[in-house]
Amino acid sequence: MKVYRDLKDLPKFNKAVITIGSFDGVHCGHQKIIEKVCQVAENIGGESVVITFHPHPRQIIYPKDNTLELINTIEEKIRLFERIGLDHVVVVPFTIEFAQLSADEYIHKFLIEKFHPAAIVIGYDHRFGLNRLGDFNYLKYHSAAAGYDLIEIKKQTIKDISISSTKIRNAIKAGDVTGATELLGYHFLLTGKVVHGHKTGTKMGFPTANIQIEEKAKIIPPIGIYAVYVWHELRKYKGMLYIGNRPTITEKGETTIEVNIFDFDENIYGHSLEIELVDFIREDAKFKDLDGLKKQLEKDKQASLECLIEEEREAVKKKLPNISIVILNYNTQKYLQQFLPGVVSNAPPGSRIVVADNASEDDSIEFVKTNFPRVSCLELNKNHGFAQGYNLALREEEADYYVLLNSDVETPNGWLEPILTYMEEHPKVAACQPKIRAYANRSSFEHAGASGGWMDIMGYPFCRGRILNALEKDEGQYDDAHEIFWATGAAMVIRAKLFHDIGEFDGDYFAHFEEIDLCWRLKKAGYGIAVVPQSVVYHVGGGTLNYVSPLKTYLNFRNSLYTLFKNESKRNLFWIVFFRLILDAAAGFLFLTQGKFNFIWMIIKAHLKFYSQFPNLFRKRKQYKALIEKVRIGTWNKKGLYRGSVIWNFYFRNKKKFSELF
Repeated sequence: MKVYRDLKDLPKFNKAVITIGSFDGVHCGHQKIIEKVCQVAENIGGESVVITFHPHPRQIIYPKDNTLELINTIEEKIRLFERIGLDHVVVVPFTIEFAQLSADEYIHKFLIEKFHPAAIVIGYDHRFGLNRLGDFNYLKYHSAAAGYDLIEIKKQTIKDISISSTKIRNAIKAGDVTGATELLGYHFLLTGKVVHGHKTGTKMGFPTANIQIEEKAKIIPPIGIYAVYVWHELRKYKGMLYIGNRPTITEKGETTIEVNIFDFDENIYGHSLEIELVDFIREDAKFKDLDGLKKQLEKDKQASLECLIEEEREAVKKKLPNISIVILNYNTQKYLQQFLPGVVSNAPPGSRIVVADNASEDDSIEFVKTNFPRVSCLELNKNHGFAQGYNLALREEEADYYVLLNSDVETPNGWLEPILTYMEEHPKVAACQPKIRAYANRSSFEHAGASGGWMDIMGYPFCRGRILNALEKDEGQYDDAHEIFWATGAAMVIRAKLFHDIGEFDGDYFAHFEEIDLCWRLKKAGYGIAVVPQSVVYHVGGGTLNYVSPLKTYLNFRNSLYTLFKNESKRNLFWIVFFRLILDAAAGFLFLTQGKFNFIWMIIKAHLKFYSQFPNLFRKRKQYKALIEKVRIGTWNKKGLYRGSVIWNFYFRNKKKFSELF
């Protein structure tokens, strides 16, 4: 988000969708309006712009009026705007000269000349210009000539906002900060600079930062002790806040605002702190001596910690999206016995866990039903394979996110939360994977995904941490959250609606490459795929299908060709398939030298099947193209696509580490 505080610095906006107002509090009602602005901007391919004013117009027009009560300072307001996801915030310096603009000048010299709006989202009661002569109808009168759409905020919405603002102010003045939080959608904020105090708290073992609030019109809650979060230089700390006149220490002290930051000992004089008020702990009181005050402060700290810990638990529950963790199983009871307990115990609260069974011949389902009553079982009528098995299972689920998990994956405590947080913060990322380490060699990357999947120009997949069969040791070299080309199906988190809207897995694949095909479609629609290495799981590998088997070789070669044919551009398709034929023949020669004659036949069989499926593949190519257009949010996202040949680099240049390719 870009912030402008001088109208001279404004850029040329692209299809600006604007709204105008004070937005004091940036509360839930305001947030709906700003989200509407963002949605309209996204729909027309434009930019979202909020125009606000500083100082508050009343402070300029009525300088002697001391009744103004502001919920936010301008800096707090800007940070709150940023959380919503705006493109631009314009803070107009409100002056007497600006207030003298006529309604016509306001529209033409300010709105049109400075912003060239494509749309204006505004309330039915919006007034502007000298003597407030401009209104909604006047904006509407000028809209056709100026070329902007006018979108009205309904009367009831404006009424609700006014009521909410009054209720918020009353709650804050009453010390009901939890009630204010419900209406605001966030904790009430106090922002100020740390100034020198009397250091009495330090002597008692409770050092405090004395806060100077620079905005004189800012509402200050009543005297008392509050449980708070304190933000200093982008780090969040727990603490307790005191507002009062220190009756135990002095008879006629001035009201001070002091915060004791837990587990913190830095020198921060002159620094700015942002304080979130979470709950009221107690009223101020006078004690006989400092020893009595110290004992009470110890109780206050304990009460504040308990309050903040409980608040964090509740916040996590509220923030967690609706999740379905689905494990596709076929004759892997031994892995369910080994790893399902960890999946269940380490799943986020409220998660639905499902074992979808491909008509196993062992006792997998009976084992799950007997030992894990919380886990749902879906019994399929035959072995549909990985691709179609998941399609059938996920059609039965209702969730925000699907978590696809192999039965031979160990999931440590807290593994899923970093991915969910990342996806909530990055709405254009369609799917994610954790870092995949080998279960048997826990310091090494595992073949199926490692630290994120890439694709070379010939359609050969590889990973950060794994080139062909060469696995790297995990030494933290790929620990950055990173956009990739494909996420492994062994542990994939994907947006549920998008999974279905893009066409699900291709059921004809049976197994292998279906996740790459799916991710390729998503990327062509403009979405991102990412790895979040802060999340780590351990994969047995080959537990569901042996890595070294003729069937796996057949599926890999065939499905790789299917994926290229459906997704590669027409311009590149012919020559890539031609060179793939040569490279696959070279792979067959390598198998010949190793005496693996069955594997040679699998490559030939894969190519024969591929050529026989041309009519079907042409049909799917057209079908998927239509689905991609329906969900498109941008141009083809080519992050994770390597413009060289991983085969050439591996065998002829001896480059067997991901980092050596760049």
